[in-house]
Parts: sequence; structure tokens; C-alpha cells
Amino acid sequence: MSKDKKEKEFELESILDVNSNNVWSLREEQIAKLWEAEREEEGFASSEEKLLNVIRLCFEVVHFNPNDDREQKKYENGDWTIFSRCNEKKGCVAIRRKYIKRITDLSYENVKHISAATLLELIDRNFGGGWDSIPLSIKDIIESSFDVSTTQLPTSRIHAPGGTLERKVAQGFEVLEVEKGTWTEAIFAKKKEPVQKLRCNSETRYDEEGNVIRDEQDEEVDDDNVIDRDEEMDSDDTFYSSYAAEAEVKEETEEGFPMEE
Repeated sequence: MSKDKKEKEFELESILDVNSNNVWSLREEQIAKLWEAEREEEGFASSEEKLLNVIRLCFEVVHFNPNDDREQKKYENGDWTIFSRCNEKKGCVAIRRKYIKRITDLSYENVKHISAATLLELIDRNFGGGWDSIPLSIKDIIESSFDVSTTQLPTSRIHAPGGTLERKVAQGFEVLEVEKGTWTEAIFAKKKEPVQKLRCNSETRYDEEGNVIRDEQDEEVDDDNVIDRDEEMDSDDTFYSSYAAEAEVKEETEEGFPMEE
């Protein structure tokens, strides 16, 4: 790994900067170092559970009693990285990365962070059944981040010059060939481009006399059909539709994925 890449991965200044996007580029040791550096700061304890929920997106997270020799040895075997909680009564935290070994391990979160080549490897491990053997729920997850298409041709024709396979590869698709007797299914996959979200500035402006300042494109709007913004904000429907409850925080007893003995 290049020096520039290492520096880019470790550009976070605080564990409080960890979010659902950048957590995927961090290693266990980096998280532990950032955590320990911030743990003594005032007010950090109130952020612990939320941070652990973010870390759970791509790491297994367990809590254990460091005073229990059996537990201590269990997580000091080199597979886990350990860091402490603010409250000593809550013990320590051990984390290790969740590896995507099966196609059923895919989720709407982690599928964004794998390559098309890795996706096709997972499909190939799925008992060799091809695209049709994948459950619809998993297909939905895959297609949320990848463009996927398939074709079936006699094996003798699958590599014909100028054929579908050659054209798709030229367009940047990765391909997996699944033999089915004398026929071959070709599965093509390519990462979707990120969708840019458009933002609309709907802030209302007022003049010195308190009148609404309208843009030129709004001048022809019938005043009888204009809804007063204050009245709109006061309506119950608007209040409840715009209200979003705080994300649920997992209890400490929820230890992430079960341990493999």
C-alpha cells in the first residue's frame, strides 16, 4: 500500500468524525487509536453508543469483562482489536472486520463498497447456479449499486467476435461465465455512478415592509393560490411529516454478529 493511500485512509482527526461513509476505509487499529485518543475528553461518553452503531456497519462489535481471564484470552488471539469504554464498569470493546464470504452477506450498505469483480466472485460461489439462482431480495441489493445483465448462448458462440460479451467488456462491464451443459450464461456487472442529489433553495425573503420578495418567474402566480408559509408550517400535517425521530441506539447487550467458536 502506498504512503499516500495510508495517509488518505487515516486523515480523520477524531473518532467523532467517523460516519457511515468513511468507516469502511478504516482499519481496526485506526479506530482503536482514534477512540483511545478521544476517550478522556469531556462529554465523549454520551457519543459512545452512537459511534459503536456506526462501527457495527462493517465490524463485529462485542463487549467483554477484561478482568475475566477466559474472556481476555478469547479476544487477545490476534483476530480482534481491543479498546476501553469510558465507564470501566462497561468493560472493553473488541472489534474485527466483517468479511463478505457469501452472497447472502450482502446488504444495502456493504454492497456500495465492493467492486464488480468481487461481486461476480460471490455469485460464482453461489453453487454455480447463475443469476437466476439468487433470491430476489439479494438481487434488489445488488442492483441498488450495480448494473447487471445476462445472456445465454451456445458455448461455441459465446466468444464470437463482435458478440455481446465483447461489446459489454468494451463498455467497462466485468463478466462471469457460468457453464450450463452445452450453453454458457454470461453475467455482466458494472458499478453504478453515484447519483447527485439536487438541492432546492426554498428560503423565503422579505422586504423592509415585511412583504414576500418573489422571483420573476413567480410574478405571474395568482395571489389567491399562494399558501402563506407561516400557515403551512403551523399545520399538523406539515409538522408530523417533517419530524424525524432520533435513530435508535442498540443496547449494550446486543453484541453484533454471534461468535464463531
